Parts: sequence; C-alpha cells; structure tokens
Amino acid sequence: MLRRTRQIKMQIQQMLDACLFGVSFLLAWEVRSNADIVQALGLPAVSWTETYFWLYIVLILAGPLVLETQGYYDRALLSTRGTALWPLLRSCLLTTIGLVMILFFFRMDFPRGVAVLFGFISFMVILAKEEVLRLVLSSKFARTQFQRRFVLVGTEDETSRMRDELKAVFEDELVILSELDLNEKSVDEFTRLLHEHSVNGVIINARHNYFEKVEAAIRTCEIEGVEVWLIADFFRTQISHTSFDDFHGRPVLVFRTTPDASWQGVLKQVIDFLVALVVLVILSPTLFLITAVAIKLTSPGPILFRQRRCGLNGQPFTILKFRTMEINAEQRKLELAAKNEMSGPVFKMKNDPRITPVGRILRKFSIDEFPQFYNVLRGEMSLVGPRPLPVDEVRRFDDVAHRRRLSVKPGLTCLWQVNGRNNVSDFDDWVRLDLEYIDNWSLWLDLKIMWRTIPIVLIGSGAR
Repeated sequence: MLRRTRQIKMQIQQMLDACLFGVSFLLAWEVRSNADIVQALGLPAVSWTETYFWLYIVLILAGPLVLETQGYYDRALLSTRGTALWPLLRSCLLTTIGLVMILFFFRMDFPRGVAVLFGFISFMVILAKEEVLRLVLSSKFARTQFQRRFVLVGTEDETSRMRDELKAVFEDELVILSELDLNEKSVDEFTRLLHEHSVNGVIINARHNYFEKVEAAIRTCEIEGVEVWLIADFFRTQISHTSFDDFHGRPVLVFRTTPDASWQGVLKQVIDFLVALVVLVILSPTLFLITAVAIKLTSPGPILFRQRRCGLNGQPFTILKFRTMEINAEQRKLELAAKNEMSGPVFKMKNDPRITPVGRILRKFSIDEFPQFYNVLRGEMSLVGPRPLPVDEVRRFDDVAHRRRLSVKPGLTCLWQVNGRNNVSDFDDWVRLDLEYIDNWSLWLDLKIMWRTIPIVLIGSGAR
C-alpha cells in the first residue's frame, strides 16, 4: 500500500512484537526460576531484582528495532514463510547476542540460561504470531473487510501494466473493478463508473497529455469523498528512486539516489559518534602517544599530515592522518606521476620512495588512519563510506558519473577496502564498488563491512 499505510501497519506490528519480546523474557525467567526445573538440573536458585527492570525495558524497545534492521517488516503480510523465517531467526539471534554482551560488559549477576531461553522463546512466539496472522488474513471475513476496490484510469497499455504490477505487489489486498481511458471517455462516464461499482479509490496514471480531464476526475472524487492515487512518474529516471513529501503544505516529488531518511540513518550517525568517541578516549593516551613519538624521532616534520579532501557532495574538509611520508612528499608527487599504478585521476604506488620506514609500518596496519576518528567525531566522515579523495584528484574526474560517490559521507572503510583494498588498480572498479555500497546501503551492510575490515587491518592485507 501507500507509504503512510505501510508505516501504520509496520508500527502496529512493532508494538505487537515489542509486547511479545516482553512476554518471551518473562516466560524465559519463569522457566529458569521454576523450582522443579532448578532442582532437576541442579541449577542455583534465582530471584528477580529491581536492577533487571531496565534490562527488560531495553529488550522490549530493542527487539522491534533489530527486526526492522533485518528487513523483517519490508515484506507483505501474506508473503511466503521463508521470507519471514530467516530475518526473524537472525533478529532473535542478534538480540540474544546483544543481551549476552550487555551482561558481560556490565558484569551483571544474571542467569545466562534466561538469555538463551529468551532467544528461543521469542523466536517461537513471534513465529506463532505470524501463523495466526496468516490464518486470519486468509479467511473470507478478512478479505471482505480489508480488500479495497479500485478503478484504473489511463491508456490501455498503462492500465494493463498497472494491473500486472498491482497484482504482483498487493495480491488479494486490492481488487481492480474496472478500467477507463479518459482520452476516449468523458468525466461524466467516469462518475457513473464510480457510482456503479461503489469503489474505494481510483488510480490514475499521469503519463499523458490530458491533464484537464485528470484534474476534473480528481475534483469529482474530491466532491464524492473517493480516494485518488495519482501515479506521477512524469520522468523516467535510471538511478534515482522517487519519494513524495510536502514543502510547507505543497506536494513535492523527490528524486534521490541516496538512502531515504530513516531510523537506520539516525542509528548510523549515533554509532559513528559513539565509536569515534570511545576509540579516541581509549587509544589517545597509548597508541597515539607511541605513534607520535616514533614519527618525531625518525623523521623531521610534523606528526600529523593535513590535506584538503572532498566530503559530502564535494564539500572540502581537512583530513587528519599520522604523517607517513617525507615533508616534501607533495612536491615529489609530480616526479613520480609516470609510475602511478592506478588508472584514472588518483595516484597509488606500491613501493613509494616518499614513505618513511616508520610510515611503512603505520600504513601496513592502517595506524596512520586513526586520527580520522576525529573527523568522524566532527561529522565530516563516517565509519563506513567511500574513501575521501584529495580535492585536486576529484577535479580531474573524467566521468561526471564518478561524482555520485560524493553523494554520501566519506568513510574510514568501505567495500573497496574489504574487496581487494589497495589491490584494486582500476579506478572504475573502485567507483563501481563505492556505488554498489550507496545503492545497497543498510545498517546491516555497514556492520558487515566493519566486521570484515578488522582482520584485514590486523594482518595488513594489501596495504601500500
């Protein structure tokens, strides 16, 4: 259905699932604290304390959020069982792992068996809810109550295509009663059709040149209180996805190639800030100090390297890195241009003579990148995103499509890092991986990239 309707349905499901997560936790506690079970298995007795109440609330709030990140709510209610089973299983597993990690980090005296039982029970309870919903929505009563009756307005080709698309997406939720071409029929005939079929709504395809009749049809529906969906795909876009919004009460079509504003995006920003803050607080006194001393004692020049890089939409910012090259590295870059091993506007060289001995070690294990957590903290970068390029290299892009990699915040790591890192020698392949990340972004993808980055950094794979 329409986005607003889908949102309401999703919010109802989320509230229901939050209650089920709470019930699952209480059931898990009840099973673990049962006297007969405790005695039979020789387990220590447990008792509820007030300190566990906040954990209970966290689980109720976190459960639906985890389900959302796993795409559990992106499917139709009557979708196949397989489309619900895997996201649900993954979500319950992640929620259980998160619960265990909370218990570990906060050193809570909490029975671990409850966490395991909670994961299993929550999976079974929500799966049972799915089956009950499937049974209810498949009944004749539900079909008569929830089915909506529509009329399609457009040319024969347009309505035929719309009918197929609607059938594939909405299945039994929506019934097409009739079709009408305003090029051939009058608005009066359209009105009679509304009365004859007692329709709930009208779907009008606006890719035509009879806007006066469309306006008259919409006015008729407005007077009679019939809902109208205007398919406003006036322009055929190749990459952008279209969303509808309002600008101070005026309807607006938004064409966007980047992810829409969502709670996942908000969580991404929160994770960026918190991780950057923790890393800077924990590593500054040790790793940062040791690295700074090593750089200062082995080569003349500043400890930090500063360079103007292109950020979101090309906005320049100053990136920070531990200096790994001689102080005249930028001047010598022109001399080494002929030895560039990367096609395109960027410069990469495996055995770069400008790199200092200490700098080679710092680069191998990506220690030189750690000051960029300060850029993340400032909001100029993200933990995951296309690597930021120097301003002069961006100016030399020979394909304007390459600039789409600037449509999101640059990051410390991305698909390019985990799929070949600096072994990628073709700039087009580099951009392709960046655009693949942008087009398929999700918080789960960010977490997978960060997880895959850790071993690559630890073993120094592909560093230059």
